[in-house]
Amino acid sequence: MTMVRLIMDPRRATPRAPAASPPITEISFCAWVAQAEPGEALVYHQGFLVVDADKLLSDLSPEDRETLRRLADAAFRAAQQDLVHLVQARLATDHFTYIAIARPKPRRSGTALSMRLLEAA
Repeated sequence: MTMVRLIMDPRRATPRAPAASPPITEISFCAWVAQAEPGEALVYHQGFLVVDADKLLSDLSPEDRETLRRLADAAFRAAQQDLVHLVQARLATDHFTYIAIARPKPRRSGTALSMRLLEAA
């Protein structure tokens, strides 16, 4: 499971990913959402998410599959709360890059964004 932080190269106007990054977890995704500037992007999965997270179809270990499922759920919750846009780019047949793009933060007082995301689970 390859997950990397996306860096925008202003000279090419296309995203590029660094060679290696530590795996993204639900917690680190929520922390990224809380601190990300509007327009900043994060690649949170490469592959075919629905297959990779499926119990019967996935080649991932049960632990990696559960980590991916929690990450995908956190991304969906963040999108539901208007914190990110979720997009995907097709790399090949049945192979995609899944990207979260930070939106402007809502101007609400109260619980921190990362805590709201975790509590929504």
